[in-house]
Amino acid sequence: MDIKSQIDLAINNFDLQGKVINTKPLEKGHINDTFCVECVLDDNSIKRYILQRINTNIFKNTDDLMENVVNITSYLRKIILENGGDPERETLNVIKTKDGKNYYKSDNNHCWRVYNFIEDATTYDLVENVQDFYESAVAFGNFQMLLSNFPANILHETIPNFHNTVDRLNKLKQAIEKDSFNRVKEVKNEIDFVLDREKDCYIICDLLDKKEIPLRVTHNDTKLNNIMIDNKTKKAICVIDLDTVMPGTVLNDFGDSIRFGASTALEDEKDLSKVECSMELFEAFTKGFIEGTKDSLTDKEKEMLPMGAKIITLECGIRFLTDYLQGDTYFKTHREGHNLDRARTQFKLVLDMEKKWQQMADIVKKYS
Repeated sequence: MDIKSQIDLAINNFDLQGKVINTKPLEKGHINDTFCVECVLDDNSIKRYILQRINTNIFKNTDDLMENVVNITSYLRKIILENGGDPERETLNVIKTKDGKNYYKSDNNHCWRVYNFIEDATTYDLVENVQDFYESAVAFGNFQMLLSNFPANILHETIPNFHNTVDRLNKLKQAIEKDSFNRVKEVKNEIDFVLDREKDCYIICDLLDKKEIPLRVTHNDTKLNNIMIDNKTKKAICVIDLDTVMPGTVLNDFGDSIRFGASTALEDEKDLSKVECSMELFEAFTKGFIEGTKDSLTDKEKEMLPMGAKIITLECGIRFLTDYLQGDTYFKTHREGHNLDRARTQFKLVLDMEKKWQQMADIVKKYS
């Protein structure tokens, strides 16, 4: 069955308003296949939906995934209504199938879901200005605040051990020991860099284990392109892409935003002299994030925000280095040594954060 027939069959299983007049692919995102579905209503107005084919190679348990998404969006809808907001634009809304299910599974085992389309809003792939980065921080902080009373322990781990830094370290050690592709001798400096910071890999995991910081609902992919920004007001209105919403710590969500958004270079930059953590962007995000969370963070969480940035960056570098040693099997590569270049940028970013540690801590105190 060709893709158009698959799409038509999937659409026919959802309870959509109006008559479908057009379906077109959306290039946003790298995991799921995403389409915009346009329907004409009786009054000739247009109603649009987002149709997605879920990547079951990555998200292997669709029931658990969609149970998470529905529980989170239903809860957000209730809280947004109580706060006098607009739940049609401030959270994703899952459209059920005609038989009341969260997603449709076809005969060839493809899993499809539908959301309402959020009109008059845009996502941006790159930080084009400080204000956009600040807006994303407010939105991710607000996401934390709205879900601060949600029982995180009932959520499924859609990707087990996703931000378990100790587990990532252990997998690196296993890759070093096996040395399946005879690459260890090339990366002695990078391995030493990680092993010199082995104790750091335990910090966040230990804080959670000792209950010194709370287990929270975390997004786990807090990049700018997962925020919808209103076209008119330029204000962030909605956090999207909830597939990696799991139990975790706010330190990871804050940290990943800094790792990706406050870096002065691309993730795979070869010229490491270009790689720094911008304190201007760090301050803008910190200000917005703490404002968005309002009073929902503990003092310990706020104190540890710089550590969240450092550890998640170190963890990401460990993942790139591990994949390089294992033959580049997880992350897509486009050149020889691509994952090694990625690992080196992350480690340079960690080094720069360490140099600017007091400045980062002072910025957090300024807005706490």
